Amino acid sequence: MMRKQDQTASKSGLPAALGAYLIWGFLPLYIWLVKSVPPFEFVGWRIVWTLPFCLLIVAFRGQFGALLSALSNWRSMLALLLSAALIAINWLVYVWAIVNDQVYAASMGYYLNPLINVLLATVFLGERLTRLRWIAVALASLAVAILLAGAITSLWISLTLAGSFALYGLVRKQVDVGSLPGLTIETMILIVPSMAVIWFYSQSDTGSAFGVTTYMTAVIIFSGVVTAVPLLLFAVAARRMNYSTLGFVQYLAPTIVFLLGLAVFGEELKPVQLGSFILIWTAIAIFVWDLWRVHQPNQVAAANLSRPRA
Repeated sequence: MMRKQDQTASKSGLPAALGAYLIWGFLPLYIWLVKSVPPFEFVGWRIVWTLPFCLLIVAFRGQFGALLSALSNWRSMLALLLSAALIAINWLVYVWAIVNDQVYAASMGYYLNPLINVLLATVFLGERLTRLRWIAVALASLAVAILLAGAITSLWISLTLAGSFALYGLVRKQVDVGSLPGLTIETMILIVPSMAVIWFYSQSDTGSAFGVTTYMTAVIIFSGVVTAVPLLLFAVAARRMNYSTLGFVQYLAPTIVFLLGLAVFGEELKPVQLGSFILIWTAIAIFVWDLWRVHQPNQVAAANLSRPRA
């Protein structure tokens, strides 16, 4: 039986986790509102408006000390420079995929992400895979091979999204900087190239999308909220929930994206894509089952240790 404090922590973290993954899941609907904005320009504005929102939350949570500490550590800054580049690539490819009717490819990317995380942990962190997790990885590899044979034009999207976010997580795992201060510094790093991109579009024949209408301007500014809020909710959930539960909840987002592609965006689901999704879903089921199986003895052992001795 799970200890009472574990149950409380899991319950208190679950709403935050659900909030984060629901926002990420329905994010394509928001991106569809700014479909007329070039992806490069939109990502530039997204970075610009994420920074002040992050600074407000940093001030509210009293984390300026952690922010300044990270800024003064050159090792942390080098790592955050790399993570900033990776998250920028991830954002850009995701936005490009949604506005170019590649919703299934985006969904596949985030289904693959946890499995790539496992491989990176094995290669770079020395973690060992169980037999079931190797089977899950093998099935995911087969799914990629099927896409390579029949849907290669969209495979790069899935692999770029999965790889960039997995590498982003790996880099952030190596640097001792909190989620919010880290995101704030990453947006600081990206501000200059973002402003350059925005300036470029403002000088183009079509001009910048920002300021053309009140509606579009408000929607673009809102990008700061939809970027920072789910990351903050995720940070709260990660502290309060056990890994296996959080690992299960994370599949909510790509599932919502998949359903949006099917029911809202009306994107054609090719047989080769359906076959790959079935393999991925099977791999995920095996992966989550193994997480739960391994976690259960730990919970029982913890409960036994917490019982009062006679």
